[in-house]
Amino acid sequence: MRSRTLGTTGPAVSALGLGCMGMSALYGEADRAESVATIHAALEAGITLLDTGDFYGMGHNELLIGEALREAGPGARDNAVISVKFGALRDAAGGWHGYDGRPSAVKNFLAYSLQRLGTDHVDVYRLSRLDPEVPIEETVGAIAEEVQAGRVRHIGLSEVGAETIRRAAATAPVCDLQIEYSLFSRGVEEEILPVCRELGIGVTAYGVLSRGLLSGHWTRDRELGAGDFRGASPRFSGENLERNLDLVDALRKVAGQKDVTVAQAAIAWVLSRGEDVVPLVGARRRDRLAEALGALDVTLGPADLAAIEEAVPADAVAGERYPAAQLAHMDSERG
Repeated sequence: MRSRTLGTTGPAVSALGLGCMGMSALYGEADRAESVATIHAALEAGITLLDTGDFYGMGHNELLIGEALREAGPGARDNAVISVKFGALRDAAGGWHGYDGRPSAVKNFLAYSLQRLGTDHVDVYRLSRLDPEVPIEETVGAIAEEVQAGRVRHIGLSEVGAETIRRAAATAPVCDLQIEYSLFSRGVEEEILPVCRELGIGVTAYGVLSRGLLSGHWTRDRELGAGDFRGASPRFSGENLERNLDLVDALRKVAGQKDVTVAQAAIAWVLSRGEDVVPLVGARRRDRLAEALGALDVTLGPADLAAIEEAVPADAVAGERYPAAQLAHMDSERG
């Protein structure tokens, strides 16, 4: 497994990370045993970066990761780099009620995460969305105090814009920004990615397969199960879905010429963006994980990259990446 470093101040991690959200929430029912087996397979393949959020299944995902690491045996936790997002306010019915970035909330959320994960520290800790009521300096400052206490190793950011990145980095060392980045989501390239590179901040890219759209496995007649948030996603709706799957079909032709799958081509494209970009793959099953790992063996030359970007132009995707109500909470989408 090749490695990459999260910015100039962060840890070395595997070139691919495992995003664990779908094992607990938002994509419908998941098989617990298969989820644990997938985490174990990832660890055995050399994946070290495990990404979660304390609000994924209201703590379920952290408990799952803790269980998987314990079952993986001695040394598994020491070899893993656990990235945790915090701050989302939920209710028992699954509702969302904003974000809390107050210093006291940072300490509270972290205490519960450490307990659920069964560990004495989180490797990268980040506010999931900017709290508009709390200056980023206060939130980052509170995380920095936890770094000093040894309960957090590194500070990360999530879905924030260039100005917020600068303010956060001026407060304390920031190792990476987690943000959506894929052939279907390239807005980060305009201002955010250049600022990260200027400041020596890495990028952990989620949504590299656009929640399954770019997997090559999505069909036009697929029915979404209960609890699958893609049912409200603009890119999966009506004519948007048809147009986006046409783009996938165009990518399929390019991938076929390389004798790779659509998913492997899409992941390899994100890998090609730079050594400071670490894609997170949201595999929930071992077969999907194995396919994603195959992207590490794909070499994309200039002609390949040109063909991919001709098949999926930067502005060709139909529909926003989130519903309007969620975009309103995303500092990365402002101005």
